[in-house]
Amino acid sequence: MAALPGVVPSDCHLSVEESAGADWDPFVRQSTGASLYHLSGWTELAREVFGHRTLFVKARQASGALIGVLPVIQQKSRLLGNFATSVAFYNYGGALTAELEVARQMMIRASESAEKLGCRYLEFRDTQCRPVDWALRKDKITLQLELPETFEALSKRLGAKLRSQVKRAEREGVRCRIGANDLLDDFYSVFAENMRDLGTPVYPKRFFEAILRRFEPYCQLVVIDWHGEPAAAAFLTFWQGRGEVPWASCRAKAKPLGLNMKLYWELLCLSVGRGCTLFDFGRSTVDSGTYRFKRQWGAEPVPLYWYRWERQGSGHEASAGDGEGKGRVMELATAVWQRLPLPIANTIGPLISGALPW
Repeated sequence: MAALPGVVPSDCHLSVEESAGADWDPFVRQSTGASLYHLSGWTELAREVFGHRTLFVKARQASGALIGVLPVIQQKSRLLGNFATSVAFYNYGGALTAELEVARQMMIRASESAEKLGCRYLEFRDTQCRPVDWALRKDKITLQLELPETFEALSKRLGAKLRSQVKRAEREGVRCRIGANDLLDDFYSVFAENMRDLGTPVYPKRFFEAILRRFEPYCQLVVIDWHGEPAAAAFLTFWQGRGEVPWASCRAKAKPLGLNMKLYWELLCLSVGRGCTLFDFGRSTVDSGTYRFKRQWGAEPVPLYWYRWERQGSGHEASAGDGEGKGRVMELATAVWQRLPLPIANTIGPLISGALPW
């Protein structure tokens, strides 16, 4: 679908560059509504780890002052072709600006760049409704829980049933460890096994190494040990009073013992301890199993607005990932992947996961 015509405000200049520049991150840090993933380093990780092309759309006043940013990651693969996302691999992206028209114009400029690069589509993972006449996905939401100031208040709010499930795990003699790089191997061993069980190629470990190298002050790893081995693990981030868990996993044999419940209890307590007022359970598909798991903690659904620009003449191809035929192929691929021996899945997965539309 063609972009909507529009006129850039007379005092606003748009540019698309391959580097963020010195004023990008200061602008993000002072902007209302910014996510951690708007910081330039998260987009640069896609180039550093996977070799993807990255674009930084900027809006400036005539004075040169930055008033809007929009990060874009282009991905290519033989299976899925050429496409772009703002931003891939993470829960949030999209235009960041206080001006609605500037946001729209940055999206249009980004779509023009995507078209020049031959992309079939460009997806904007936004948290706001935008005035663009493009396809909008409404099946994705995030689940968020307002946090009290104390552990005692948190425990009381969660209720007796959840507390009993956490205590069930604690009776197994589990141990909780909190760290960063020192826990990466243990986190990854749980994460990789869980991804195989889900039928999804796993990220390479160097992806998480790169995140911790750039953003360790914003990150925390949590590992739950059972019988001396890691059984549940999570990657936690912090940003402007918000704790978020973009990646969490539990070994299948540990779930009946409630170790996944113990893991999330520790994540919530850690966030309260750091003074967070909100906990973000990450995105989910409405009414999925993960959606229901997160809802039991009292988390409330918050809509996400995923807009998609599609190149003219490629609409059928660009939408194929949502079609019935492609859906059956993906179901088959998932079933096959789930049956792979773990060493094989962990060898092949990191080679192809960077090209998937996460």
